[in-house]
Amino acid sequence: MTTNDIKKLDRILAHQDFAGDATPADLASRYAAIARGYASLENVIAVLSDMRSYASRIFYGRFADTLGISHECRCGEVNSIWEENILGRIHPDDLAGKYLYELRFFSFIKSVPPSFRGDYCLMAKLRMKDASANYIPTLHRMFYVHAPGVSAVRFAVCLYGPLTAELPGQCTVVNTADGRTVTLDSPADGGLLSDREKQVLRLIARGMTSKSIAETLSISINTVSRHRQNILGKLRVKTSIEACRTAEELHFI
Repeated sequence: MTTNDIKKLDRILAHQDFAGDATPADLASRYAAIARGYASLENVIAVLSDMRSYASRIFYGRFADTLGISHECRCGEVNSIWEENILGRIHPDDLAGKYLYELRFFSFIKSVPPSFRGDYCLMAKLRMKDASANYIPTLHRMFYVHAPGVSAVRFAVCLYGPLTAELPGQCTVVNTADGRTVTLDSPADGGLLSDREKQVLRLIARGMTSKSIAETLSISINTVSRHRQNILGKLRVKTSIEACRTAEELHFI
């Protein structure tokens, strides 16, 4: 993962509006216990990241031995939401995809009512370097958890373990309550930007004003303004310039 990638995800995750966050004081401990349970029962590496405090707790199952992470290198708590000791073992080509899928998953989760967000799990195939420096197929799972009282996503639980069964795509979102799946393998998937929003964004990138865009697309200026606001919200940016840059980096336009 590059420095620029980390900055982008920082902007999206750590810079959410947590004003009014009513998270119970013991909730972090409860999720830590859940992550610890995953590591113990499934032998996976489990990471609990708290976007508000910008810190993570990592629990190492025996899959850490497979990856060659020595006990001396295992740190239970880090002052970051990036588990660098783990990310450094992911194939470089897969890191870019991991960022893209997580951004799409974040956008998808934000469209789900808070009380149902915990039902959804991101499942992706990665290649991770093992103790013999060979890349082995790995299953990455992620859950986002909202902060009570606000729309912000407060916690993320990431799980890394052996890939024991094929996924329907490189990356899939699973509703763990009913088994339904959504594949996030193409830029249009995941409901990030609609075709019309991408059309408006392309015209913005060309330097066109809202009035010119309205005339070009035969829509009202108010409709263009609404599309602009939707684009900023979905891409988690504050300006049209940032929106264009982010969309180009993600190959949406």
